[in-house]
Amino acid sequence: MKKLFYFSFVCAAALLLQHCTSPDQDKKADDNADTLSAVKERTIWTKEEANTWYAKQPWLVGCDFIPSTAINQLEMWQAETFDTATIDRELGWAASIGMNTVRVYLHDLLYQQDSTGFLGRMDTFVRIAARHHIKPLFVLFDSVWDPYPKLGKQRAPKPHVHNSGWVQNPGKDALLDSTQYPRLEQYTKGVVAKFATDDRVLGWDVWNEPDNMNNEYYRKMEPANKPQIVEMLLKRVFEWARSVNPQQPLTSGLWDGDWSSPSTMKPIETMMVEQSDVISFHNYEDTASFEKDIKDLQRYGKPLLCTEYMARGNNSTFRGSLPIAKKYNVAAYNWGLVDGKSQTIYPWDSWKKQYTAEPEVWFHDIFRKNGTPYIKAETDLIRQLTGR
Repeated sequence: MKKLFYFSFVCAAALLLQHCTSPDQDKKADDNADTLSAVKERTIWTKEEANTWYAKQPWLVGCDFIPSTAINQLEMWQAETFDTATIDRELGWAASIGMNTVRVYLHDLLYQQDSTGFLGRMDTFVRIAARHHIKPLFVLFDSVWDPYPKLGKQRAPKPHVHNSGWVQNPGKDALLDSTQYPRLEQYTKGVVAKFATDDRVLGWDVWNEPDNMNNEYYRKMEPANKPQIVEMLLKRVFEWARSVNPQQPLTSGLWDGDWSSPSTMKPIETMMVEQSDVISFHNYEDTASFEKDIKDLQRYGKPLLCTEYMARGNNSTFRGSLPIAKKYNVAAYNWGLVDGKSQTIYPWDSWKKQYTAEPEVWFHDIFRKNGTPYIKAETDLIRQLTGR
């Protein structure tokens, strides 16, 4: 009954939104509708389809990427701060150690502001990445950090604080206002449709850590029922993305829980696995934990992608995790590439503990701003394992 009510409410909101748009927006929506209506929605991939796709890929090794000149997704992609020179240079450093993929966050406000311009910048990014033989895994939505994203000039980093300016997508206001859901649908379909048959794009991570309540960071700002809202909306996002028939896989990564059996998993985790064409997960713990997660998730018989790992201060290291990923043919994306405005060389506890200088042990990231590795033994290991 709740699902039926929700579906009826969203449909009514969509009709209301159509009457509130400008003539130009109506025409754009009509043109998009004509294009998308001609596409037949595909089904969730079977194990056989997923493994056939994965067999065509090299061993996937990469990082969660943001250029060092951007504090968050908005600053990375907005026209005024879209820094192609830095993107090109830093993706070159990733390629130099054998990385062939990067995980990159998007934002729906950019599409709402100027869909043509945003898609054009995405195409530029894909073109730059392809020159380095790197395929992006794009992230559509994200439940982590600041729940109040705003377009325009982004705030300066708070000194020595990990990810002090990262923003959620879509954010608290949109989550609590179902009349904005049609906007999220247009963004999802528009972005995925643009690259649905593009061989340069690896896939779509539809929602990062969807039920994350940002404990100790922004918990007081989060709606108490955020996990329930996101669970309801996440399934719709999977359906919206799949409706434009992308040739690439869809996924949403498990990130905090006990995945040892179906009975220990939360309902949202079960749904994430059921809706994903390939299974993705996060692990910021030691070698034994990393290998256990892999073995637990192998029961689904689909390719595995670890889309976040490597936190040195938390015993998650390249030396501990990357050889295990290669052993089991699991894709591996460490968090961070170059020390920059996101300041992820600082640990999570920098939100509570004051740091006044570069930490003795970097939490994330591989390179300094001048391109020299933080720890040469790490880049040597990555090159060795990737065959670079």
